[in-house]
Formats: sequence, C-alpha cells, structure tokens
Amino acid sequence: MGAGKTKVGRLVAERIGRPFVDTDDLVEERAGRPISEIFARDGEEAFRRLETEAIAFALSGEPEVIALGGGAATREENWGLLTDANAITIYLKAQPETILDRVADHGHRPLLAGLDRAGMLEKITRMLAQREPWYLKAHFVIASDGSPDKYAMADTVVERLKMLGTS
Repeated sequence: MGAGKTKVGRLVAERIGRPFVDTDDLVEERAGRPISEIFARDGEEAFRRLETEAIAFALSGEPEVIALGGGAATREENWGLLTDANAITIYLKAQPETILDRVADHGHRPLLAGLDRAGMLEKITRMLAQREPWYLKAHFVIASDGSPDKYAMADTVVERLKMLGTS
C-alpha cells in the first residue's frame, strides 16, 4: 500500500514491452464492484479469495507485469502461484511514515477506513511488521522511501530483470 507498485509497474511494463495488470483492478472488474464494497459486504477473507483468483488469472496468460495488493504476499497459495509461474518478485519497500503520507488523503483504503492519522500510522506499522517476512521472500527489494523518482525506480527494476535475462 502506497509503495509505488502501480506507478512503477506501469513504467516497467512500458519499458519492457509487456502488458500491465493491477490485481486490485482485476478483482474489481471480475467482481463487478469496488474493493471497499467487497470488504464491507463480504469481509476481508472473501476479498483475499477473489484476489487469489485474480492472481491465478493474471499469471495464466502471456507474461505481464503484475502489481499485487499489499496483503496478497501474505498467502502461501499466492506464493505457490508465483513460484509455479516462475514469476520474478520485487518488493518496493517503504517505511510506515512514507506510506501514511502517500495514502492518508485518499480515503479508499478499506483496511484504514475510519481511522485518524495516528490510528492509520499504528495500523500501517502493525501490518508492515506482520507482512515484512513475506515481502522479504521477493527476489529483489528496492527502497521507495522519501520522494523517489518513479522513473529511476522503474530503471532499477528493468536493470534487475536484465541481470536475470528476463526483459
């Protein structure tokens, strides 16, 4: 959340000539309703099932650059899908304060709904602490704190992919 997955992912896809897909967008498209509504009506677990289905769908076609939602990496079945597809995974790492600054005014983050700024920071910090061991399973970790240049970050990703002979 707020690390730059979508912005950097779109740029990487453009640079390597591959389609881009954001699994959050795919979930909404396939479900026919926004994620906030899925969370409100059906709960987080229902969303996570839809998210896993979206990941499997995205991985089933031609190679793409895929931006996963922040919680997707915390499910072993999703890692299994990524491994089976020989996907290269990248963790765009940001500190809780950076994430808060990027998402606080957007109001469309179901996991932060109804919280004030201090509550959001506490929740983000807690989520990162729980999720980071999963995120660190990625092939590469790239810092995205401060005001990173999304173009430079995309260049870094492309260079890392070239090192693996995948772009």
